Amino acid sequence: MSYTYDITMFKDTFEHEFTWLNGFMRNVRRFGYKTAMVDPQKEQTWTYEELNKDANRLANALKASGVKKNDTILYLLPNSPQFALSYIAPQKIGAINCPANFNLAAGETSLLINHNKPKVFIYDYEYMHEMEQALALCVEKPEVVLMVDYDNKCETLPKGHIRFEDFMKDAPDTDPEVDFQPHIYDEVTRLFTSGTTSLPKGVPLNNINEVLSAHDVIMHFPLNPTDVTMNMTPWFHRGGLHSGGLTPTFYAGGSVVILRNYNPRVCLTYAEKYGVTFLVGVPAVLTSLATRQEKHPVDLSKIKGIVTMGSPLEKAQCIRFQETLTPNIFNGYGTTETFWNTFLRPYDLPEMSGSAGRSCTDDDVRVVKAYEDKKAEPNEFVAKDGKEVGEVIIKSPSKSTMCYFDNPKVTKEKYYKGYLYTGDLATWDDKEYVTIAGRKDDMIICSGENIYPPQIEEVLNMHPKVQESIVTSVPDKTRGEVLVAYIIPEDKSITVKEMIDYCDKHPNLSKYKCPRYYRFVDELPHTATGKKQHYKVKEQAKKDFEAGLLLRKWFCEI
Repeated sequence: MSYTYDITMFKDTFEHEFTWLNGFMRNVRRFGYKTAMVDPQKEQTWTYEELNKDANRLANALKASGVKKNDTILYLLPNSPQFALSYIAPQKIGAINCPANFNLAAGETSLLINHNKPKVFIYDYEYMHEMEQALALCVEKPEVVLMVDYDNKCETLPKGHIRFEDFMKDAPDTDPEVDFQPHIYDEVTRLFTSGTTSLPKGVPLNNINEVLSAHDVIMHFPLNPTDVTMNMTPWFHRGGLHSGGLTPTFYAGGSVVILRNYNPRVCLTYAEKYGVTFLVGVPAVLTSLATRQEKHPVDLSKIKGIVTMGSPLEKAQCIRFQETLTPNIFNGYGTTETFWNTFLRPYDLPEMSGSAGRSCTDDDVRVVKAYEDKKAEPNEFVAKDGKEVGEVIIKSPSKSTMCYFDNPKVTKEKYYKGYLYTGDLATWDDKEYVTIAGRKDDMIICSGENIYPPQIEEVLNMHPKVQESIVTSVPDKTRGEVLVAYIIPEDKSITVKEMIDYCDKHPNLSKYKCPRYYRFVDELPHTATGKKQHYKVKEQAKKDFEAGLLLRKWFCEI
């Protein structure tokens, strides 16, 4: 291939130096004195210089233990200083950092270990027994196992395990020497899908993905070195790490406030005390935050914006958040594979609440025909009328490697012509605002009609006595399936008759979309990213139906 100019220096510089780690190191030089991270529980802070030295200690310790380029470091940690170090340090020696869900069952964790074959495995003391079980089940045993004893509760370590702090304490704090040249295509991070229907799939992210994911957040917030972020969701998922988490904040030169466990009182206290400028969390979390703020207000004047993700933002919710927390509400939609890909800005809200927004600047999000037996071509659009339902497909080369780790079968199933076929069903309008209608596998067919639970859930959640709902189905001889609503009450006086009358009269619900059965519960299942797990509720509904626990109108009239 011939060029009109000499590409040598540009190619060499871009391909080998345009990395997230180099961006972080620029900030170490520029902002060495500046606070990079705060751990409120321990009342400890790190400047960029101090954080870099600790990351170097871990990197040098890993290297001394035989960790080489492309080895994997798998860690199951809550938001913590050790998580931050486990993210940065492997990149310094060319290893791959793999944060994973600490809520997985032992058998699931063992499968994750077997598939990813980590050289080093890191876990928190809080999950010690589950991790011991997982490691016992493993065929592929990690060479090094580190335990983070955050609260100094562990008196006796499991055999062969090493305390995280002991492992790195005597290692030098200087930059580790490496014998390779980094490349923008090097895998540096491996995340995992939420696993709502199967074992989590590994999503490889390279240097350019990390850099441009950071750029995306910096551009959309926007984020700058004076900002202080606090993510109320776990860092192990894409929205936790990349949306106001470690990746963009450290790349921009801002400060991260660690929220180890979510609690609305604690969260608001930290926001006020540390002058948080951007909060990130799912709508359900923001609801509890708003409730707390209404009853026990704190000074949130430093907040520039609150970013939600994981589920649609309903209009009533949005207005409440704007009035109670901050006028600047954002909502992002996307996947582990592609990060966020549509976005609602403050100027879109509350008018466009309920939709997922329009494509982000560098992304191409489309709604195409949804076929049972094949993929639609990327140009087979559904009508832009807000009515016809199709499948959401996403092209996001800046934030995706367009594959799964060691899983060519699923890669072929999910990707086609550069697009991820999400399995999400949606409509879009003439301005290309996308509104999620459900999932292919969540769709309910009642008397031949396709029904999408989120629409009904939005109506149910508008009732003043309803805190949250999930709609699913149970088999029915006449209709094929009938709808079941699981509801967390806001007011314990709620009755089934009240809900049936409400749905019957609601203008946005056709008769066939009204739930036939109800059950009031204390909690509903969610993934770590805040997404409702409809499949779990569907399994429960079948059992509850057989046990006679689902309520209909006449139960309330007795």
